[in-house]
Amino acid sequence: MNSQRPVNLDLRTIKLPITAYTSILHRISGVILFFGIAVLLFALDKSLSSEEGFEQVKACLTSPLAKLVIWGLLSALLYHLVAGVRHLVMDAGVGETLEGGALGSKIVIVVSAVLIVLLGVWVW
Repeated sequence: MNSQRPVNLDLRTIKLPITAYTSILHRISGVILFFGIAVLLFALDKSLSSEEGFEQVKACLTSPLAKLVIWGLLSALLYHLVAGVRHLVMDAGVGETLEGGALGSKIVIVVSAVLIVLLGVWVW
C-alpha cells in the first residue's frame, strides 16, 4: 500500500497547543512520582531500621544532591497536584471550551511555577 499522506516525524517542528504540554507534563510528573516513591520508601525503611540507619539518612539528606532530588520530587508532586485540580475543575464542567482549556493550562503553569520557586526557597 503506497500512501501519499505527508509524514512529519521531526518532533521539533510539531506545534502543540498549551493544553497538550500541560497534559504531557502531568503524565511525566506522575511517572517521576511513581519512581520517586520507591526512593523515599527505601530511605524511610533505612531510617526506621536502626539509629545508625537514621543517622545515615539524615547525613545523606544534608547533601546538595539529595536536596536537589527532594526538590525535584516535591516539584513533580506540586505540578501533579495543581494539574490534577485543574482536571477536577474541568470534570465539574468549568473550562471545557478551547479557550477555557488554554486559560486553565496557563493558570496551571503560572501557579505551579510560583509554588515550585517557593518550594525551592524552603528546601534550600
